[in-house]
Amino acid sequence: MAPLRIVVTGASGNVGSALLTRLSTERDAYEIVAVARRVPPAVRPYRHACWHAIDVGDSGAEEMLCRVFDTADAVVHLAWGFQPSHRADLLRRTAIDGTRAVTVAAARAGVPHLVHMSSAAVYAPGAHGRQVDESWPATGVPTSQYSMDKVTAERIVAAVASTAGAPEVTVLRPGLIGQTAAGAALRRYALPAWMPAAALRHLPVLPLDPSVALPAVHATDVAAAVEHALLAPGAGSVNLAATDAVRTTDVVESLGTRPWPVSRRTLRFLAQVTWQLHLQPVHGGWIDLMYDTPLLDCGRAGQKLGWSPVVPGREVWRETIEGMRSGASGTGPVLGARSPRETVAAVVAGGTVGRRPVP
Repeated sequence: MAPLRIVVTGASGNVGSALLTRLSTERDAYEIVAVARRVPPAVRPYRHACWHAIDVGDSGAEEMLCRVFDTADAVVHLAWGFQPSHRADLLRRTAIDGTRAVTVAAARAGVPHLVHMSSAAVYAPGAHGRQVDESWPATGVPTSQYSMDKVTAERIVAAVASTAGAPEVTVLRPGLIGQTAAGAALRRYALPAWMPAAALRHLPVLPLDPSVALPAVHATDVAAAVEHALLAPGAGSVNLAATDAVRTTDVVESLGTRPWPVSRRTLRFLAQVTWQLHLQPVHGGWIDLMYDTPLLDCGRAGQKLGWSPVVPGREVWRETIEGMRSGASGTGPVLGARSPRETVAAVVAGGTVGRRPVP
């Protein structure tokens, strides 16, 4: 049997790297074609893929993607952006324009199956701390750009999928995705560039509401779900999360600090003010998302995909925080670590926190 030709957008990111690691172990089963804005070096896990340097948000991306998608058995759409947090237009260029280009190109190229990486962030507020299945309203958290962009992206995929000749669609809705190798990248997303990793080992207190309950899932478990989806096309929308939630005690213990109980309103105010002053890259909407995202009922993932998580949520969080503290990194431009000189150069060349176009 000929190998399945799988095209992966955003293939050098957190999930993309985990997926390429998984699929490359079965080289007789898959021909991997990878798309990224910046092509990584030819080392593991990237060396076994055929790479195309395409920015999915570019005006000409659809035409380029049509050519890459030709004869593909499936497209896995992972491309997304988190920086610069003060440039909503650039983020939407990737999230919205990019998703439209990928989805339309897949339909035009006659690709039979599209796996779209969405998020638990699409769910409406009202169920914090409770499990919801895929029938919970996917209308998003209005104050979170990330949430609303994920909602819009899902609607684009659904609209194209409803047309004649469109691919079958699987939409995956994971919770917080973590792994050790993403530590350096996640630190850049969550902390100012000038803050050293060692600072996370010396936090005297942590301001946090005691009601935190987050769905989390390991990147390797998400990669497994993607492979299961490739082998069972058209599963529809599917939640992905570990069986246990990440709670306030887990956050505090992983950082080796003491909790400083503050209200959600106070925490959001502090985040928003410091973000507006360009002191750190986390918008107040991320605080809203932390308290409005529900826990996930993943029964459908087991029924439709035969998937179940391996890594507990508490371990996902612990491993991710340890990766941030140690500066753990991958080998590509997204997950790779930066030297002190590169960090200073990026700040000087790209501007203040939240404005840099390259994370």
